[in-house]
Amino acid sequence: MKVRDRGDAVASTREACAARSLEEEPGRTMKAAHGLLQKAVDVRPNEVRALLLACGFNFVILASYYVIRPIRDDIAAAGSVESLSWLFSGTLVAMLVANAAFSAIVAQMSRRRFLPIAYRFFIVNLLIFYVLMRTLTPAQNVWVGRAFFIWVSVFNLFVVTLFWAFMTDVFDSEQAKRLFAFISVGGSLGAIAGPLFTATLVRKIGAPNLILVTALLLELAPWCVKFFPAVRPAPALANPGEQEQEKEKPIGGGGILSGIAHVARSPYLLGICAFLLLHAFCNTVVYFQQADLTGHQFHDRAARTAFFAQLDLAVNTLTILGQLFITGRLLKWFGVGVTLAFLPALSVLGFLGLGFVPVLLLLAIFQVARRAGNFAVTRPAREVLFTVLRREDKYKAKSFIDTFIYRLGDQVGAWSYALLTWLGLGLTGISFIAAPLAAIWCGLSFWLGKKQAALAAGKSGQIG
Repeated sequence: MKVRDRGDAVASTREACAARSLEEEPGRTMKAAHGLLQKAVDVRPNEVRALLLACGFNFVILASYYVIRPIRDDIAAAGSVESLSWLFSGTLVAMLVANAAFSAIVAQMSRRRFLPIAYRFFIVNLLIFYVLMRTLTPAQNVWVGRAFFIWVSVFNLFVVTLFWAFMTDVFDSEQAKRLFAFISVGGSLGAIAGPLFTATLVRKIGAPNLILVTALLLELAPWCVKFFPAVRPAPALANPGEQEQEKEKPIGGGGILSGIAHVARSPYLLGICAFLLLHAFCNTVVYFQQADLTGHQFHDRAARTAFFAQLDLAVNTLTILGQLFITGRLLKWFGVGVTLAFLPALSVLGFLGLGFVPVLLLLAIFQVARRAGNFAVTRPAREVLFTVLRREDKYKAKSFIDTFIYRLGDQVGAWSYALLTWLGLGLTGISFIAAPLAAIWCGLSFWLGKKQAALAAGKSGQIG
C-alpha cells in the first residue's frame, strides 16, 4: 500500500508539473515573442498578443482584396474609357448608399457583433457573384462584371476601413503611435501575398474560383475580432469587467446619415476630409504624369510593364522597411503632425523638381518615394487621427470619410487634371500648380496633428 501510495503521489506530482508547464508555456511563448518584437517595435508585454493578432487580421483583409483585384482590373481593361468613367460614377453613388445603410446598422449593434456580420455579408456577396459568373451566359456576364467592378471598389475600402475603425477603438492614441506602423506591416505582406496567390492559381483553377479563395481568407477576419483581447489601458479606479461591458454596448447614435452630419459640423473631421481630398488630387496628378511620360518614353508594352514592376518592387521593399523601422519612431519622437507632413513636404519638392526638370528618372524616384511614404508613413499616422473620436464617429464618420470622400477625391483629381490639360497646361505647368496645393496640404497636416494632440490630452471637451 505504501509503495502504491508513493507511486500515486509521484504520478500526481508529475501531472501537476505537466499541467503547470502547459499553463506557463503560453507565457513563455509571449515572453519570447516580446523579446523579438521589441527589436522592431515599442510593444508592452500585455500588448504582444493583440499586436500579432492585429497584424494577422490586416494580412487577411488585404490579401483577400488583392486576390480579386486583378479580376476587377481585367474588367476595366476590357471596357472603354467611357464605360470606365460610368463605373467610377456608379462606385461613388454605391459608396454613398452603402454608408447610409452602414450607419443605420452599426447604431444597433456592438462592435464584436456587427464587424463579423459585415465581413460575412461580403462573403455572401462573393458567393452570389461566384454562382452568377459560373451559370450565366457571356452576354449576361458583361453586366455581372460591371456590377462586380463597382462592388469590389466599394468592398476594398469598406473592409479596410472597418479594420482600422476597430483598431482605433481598441487602442488609445499613445498605443496607436507606437503600434500602428508595425500593424501596417501585416497589410503590406497581405498585399504581396494576394497577387502571388492569384498569379499561382489563376491558370489552375480559373478566375471565378479565385472568388472562393477571397471568401476563405475573409472568413478569418470575424475570428480575429472574436479572439481580440482588451488592451486599452483602464483608469485606475474603474472596474475592468464593467469597462469592457461598456465598450461592447451598441454604438448608438442618430439616423442613417448621422455620420455625414457629424462630419459637416466638425472642423476637425472636415480637416481630415480636406487632407484626403488634397492627397487624392496629388495622387492623380502624379499618376497621369507617369502615364504621360512612360507613354512617350516606352514604345514597347513589355518594357513599360517591366518598368512598372520595378517601381512596385521598390515601393513594396521601402514600405515594409519604413513600417518596421521608421514610422513608429517618427510618431513617438515628433508626433502626428510632423509625421503627417512628411508626404505633403515630399510632394512639394517632387512637383517643384518636375516643374523644372520634367524627366522620367526624376518622376520614377518621386513616385517610389511618394507611394512608399504613403503606405509606410501617412496611412498609420492618419489612422491615429481617429483614435480621439467618440466611438460613434470612429465607425460612422470614419467610414464616410475613408470611403465616399476618398472616392470623391479620385473623381475631383481626374476632372481637375482633364480641365488643366484642356486649358493647354503641360507637365511643367500642372506641376507648378500642384506644388502650392501640396504646401497647403502640408500646413493642414500640422494643424491636424496639433488638434489631435489637444484632443488626446483632454484639452477639448468634444470633437470640433
